[in-house]
Amino acid sequence: MGLLDKQFNSGGVIITKVDDLLNWARLSSMFPMTFGLACCAIEFMTTGAAAYDMERFGMAPRASPRQADVMIVSGTVTFKMADRIRRLYEQMSEPRYVVSMGSCSNCGGPYWEHGYHVVKGVDRIIPVDVYVPGCPPRPEALIGGFMKLHEKIKNETLMAPTALEELMDKEADAV
Repeated sequence: MGLLDKQFNSGGVIITKVDDLLNWARLSSMFPMTFGLACCAIEFMTTGAAAYDMERFGMAPRASPRQADVMIVSGTVTFKMADRIRRLYEQMSEPRYVVSMGSCSNCGGPYWEHGYHVVKGVDRIIPVDVYVPGCPPRPEALIGGFMKLHEKIKNETLMAPTALEELMDKEADAV
């Protein structure tokens, strides 16, 4: 019998905040949408393979935006794809998160200066939560991005800010 078994067999009760429980459930079962645009998609596929095993973080890729809660934009974002990316993002249910993977999706990559067809960063189309640098970033870097996303989710709250907190935030911004 393990330590937790001894604790719970004695009729113990677990007390926690609802925010902590929901955030734990969210970060333990993130479903990324399979959406690759260029060479970074190969590294994304490698992250899901046996050597790196993305599923050990509770991440099982989904093909439908309605089942996914994480969009990983990997590769060059062209203006032709921008509307499709926005539409897919809007079809995802709340809460939804975006990981920008690679230099091309972060800032336009090598095409940023002379590429008239390239969006200079996916954050001009949809809000981005985590940026993973590299060209293309290795699977370890993408897993590091997942860890950053986990930290962000752990600190989220469902509670609306109180009037006092809003006032304090406004005063902090004014300073």
